[in-house]
Amino acid sequence: MTQPVRLGLLGLGTVGQGVVNVIARSGDEIERRIGRPLVVTRAVARDTARQRDCPMDGIELGTDAAALIAADDVDVVLELMGGIHPALEFVEQALRAGKPVVTANKALVAERGNELFAVARKSNGVVAYEAAVAGGIPIIKAVREGLAANRIHEVAGIINGTCNYILTEMRARGVEFEPVLAEAQAAGYAEADPSFDVDGVDAAHKLAILASIAFGMPLAFGEMLIEGIRGVRGQDIELAEEFGYRIKHLGLAKRGENGVELRAHPTLVAADHMLAKIDGVTNSVLLKGDAVGSTGFYGPGAGAEATASAVIADVIDVVRGNAQTVPGLAFAESGLNPLPVVPRTEIRSAWYLRMQVADEPGVLRSITSILADSQISIEAILQKEPRHGEDATVALITSVTREGDFDEALEHMLSLPFVRAGVSRFRVEH
Repeated sequence: MTQPVRLGLLGLGTVGQGVVNVIARSGDEIERRIGRPLVVTRAVARDTARQRDCPMDGIELGTDAAALIAADDVDVVLELMGGIHPALEFVEQALRAGKPVVTANKALVAERGNELFAVARKSNGVVAYEAAVAGGIPIIKAVREGLAANRIHEVAGIINGTCNYILTEMRARGVEFEPVLAEAQAAGYAEADPSFDVDGVDAAHKLAILASIAFGMPLAFGEMLIEGIRGVRGQDIELAEEFGYRIKHLGLAKRGENGVELRAHPTLVAADHMLAKIDGVTNSVLLKGDAVGSTGFYGPGAGAEATASAVIADVIDVVRGNAQTVPGLAFAESGLNPLPVVPRTEIRSAWYLRMQVADEPGVLRSITSILADSQISIEAILQKEPRHGEDATVALITSVTREGDFDEALEHMLSLPFVRAGVSRFRVEH
């Protein structure tokens, strides 16, 4: 009888249960493809008494992660706990014990991956993490294998479903951020504490990993520009539409002469662009390579079985021997590029700016003069007349400019006596 591949699950929550269910349903197909069955032998969880929505026959459920890692009937450790501690310590323990690790933990990989990979190299171990980036979209495998002949110039993507769902609903229904966030939480699209999602941290974790894979550079999460969507107002979405754009939360990584731009933030995207048409909780990633040109990937970025699909694909790579010592980076250790991260003030982009201003003569002239003095031209401008004694609204889109120059111009504008509080500014990508 063929020896099964015995899996130990650190965590039996949403993704862990998804893994068990996919193996239970598709185990015969998986065995046909790799020549060995996958069997979950052990799992650990904080609450062992809680009812699980997956078959538990044959699975020894406990609370001792160290015992699971050391167990003779565990060949591959699946870290599905989330968070950095104690996940980091458990993954390192598994690597030192000579057991390959598959993880879906984006925070762990993005923030502590460099040191984790050092442990993997020293122990000649494997850390696979396809599920940590875009859920069911096999983006790591695509870059590592399908695009291996390319020099990747740019990565752009909608990589957080919560943000995309909220912005989609705000636009479709004309509703503000707070009530849509509450609906997303009620529907299970946002956590009780949504900060990681709506403040851009989750997308930044994923982008840090994607950039490391695409450009062959060490992980640089701590140097990223990160902004969330709390400041997006319904008025901004409406004005963006009038300009011919939609607001999306994007992760953007661009390689240039001065280094790599790494940023995750709300962005105006042309309404006819592919990314502008990605709605709801769906994710999409676009890449530009020197040989292939532009190529795109689309699919579920989260969810129990979509993420489990990527986790099991990594297990299959481990079994087949296709997993690299540090899979996904697609470069030997000696080939990593210590590329500098471009400082925020040196990033170049166009800008959307909305201001509430007093309804008095000379307002537009003052604003345009300040921009002209900073060598920033205006590509489009809208002025909304006040109603019922309210302030007027001025919205504009600038040409591409250095962010430091735009900051200085904006600071000058904010000092003008007719400019009110509540200014909105978002980057525009063409």
